Amino acid sequence: AAWAWFTGWFNVLGQVAVTAGIDFGAASFLGAYLNLQFDFEVTPGRTILLFAAILVLHGLLNTFGVRIVGLLNSVSVWWHVVGVAVIVGALTFVPDQHQSASFVFTEFVNNTGWGSSFYVVLLGLLMAQYTFTGYDASAHMTEETHDASTAGPKGIVQSIWTSWIAGFVLLLGFTFAIQSYDGALTSPTGVPPAQILLDALGATAGKLLLLVVIGAQLFCGMASVTANSRMIYAFSRDGALPYSHLWHTVNPRTRTPVAAVWLAALGALVLGLPYLINVTAYAAVTSIAVIGLYIAYVIPTLLRLRKGEGFERGPWHLGRWSRPIGIVAVVWVGVITILFMLPQVSPVTWETFNYA
Repeated sequence: AAWAWFTGWFNVLGQVAVTAGIDFGAASFLGAYLNLQFDFEVTPGRTILLFAAILVLHGLLNTFGVRIVGLLNSVSVWWHVVGVAVIVGALTFVPDQHQSASFVFTEFVNNTGWGSSFYVVLLGLLMAQYTFTGYDASAHMTEETHDASTAGPKGIVQSIWTSWIAGFVLLLGFTFAIQSYDGALTSPTGVPPAQILLDALGATAGKLLLLVVIGAQLFCGMASVTANSRMIYAFSRDGALPYSHLWHTVNPRTRTPVAAVWLAALGALVLGLPYLINVTAYAAVTSIAVIGLYIAYVIPTLLRLRKGEGFERGPWHLGRWSRPIGIVAVVWVGVITILFMLPQVSPVTWETFNYA
């Protein structure tokens, strides 16, 4: 029971943080678009307002638009795949010049203030590790899935490979298309990828593809609120959250856990509020998301290793690779749990401290 309690709480924390990270990213990109289109001045306060508006939208969709959410999730898959193809195709064929392969694969820039390149590379793993989160959504939705014992794990593995391939291709497209590294870094939009699109494709095409990116983020945030609310609902059904009787109520008409939906949205908003006084808040939120989710992911793996041959396998498993992969996974999560709480910028002050 204690193991389950810790797993659930770390998962709740990570889920809320990952929702905050996704929708905060969407707010930042939306602010960049509004800046380009309407001369909207991007400030921390306005970014938080956009962040709150996006969370309210996702809360409303998950409250009243159950069928719409299902449809949008189906659209989301194709939006991501086709969107990546369109963006990479445009960045490949439209610009007159591209960066060299040596720049893309060997150029190393360290703006952290730390002298150790190795340490900086380790810090850079955060965004990659943050990308590989959220596939536990397959587990949270298994109660609403046919043949869940097989479909759930298959969904997780397929999402990992899809994210890896699409993400790597997208990164290559953006990096090769950089026209001015310093110009992108100091972009008035506050979002370097937006500046890369503008420099490489021109204002009109750049803004259109920026909307494609924002759309993908909004789809992702909506799905995150869905998964988060289902997790809160299931956890409170076991009485593990304060006021559990409230969070596991279900709307009789829509059959959705409305209170859990709004707890997820409000929790994400609270995590993002420190950005008003400290710009390192976003890095801390992503760190919390990764640490919380991965501890929750790895506890069952640790328990499976402890059980040894006495563990009863499900219908879909890793066979003889189960133990070595499990050991690597447990060690890796131990490493990143420490790593992502270390300071990311030097010198360390109250403004640059890693609050994760």
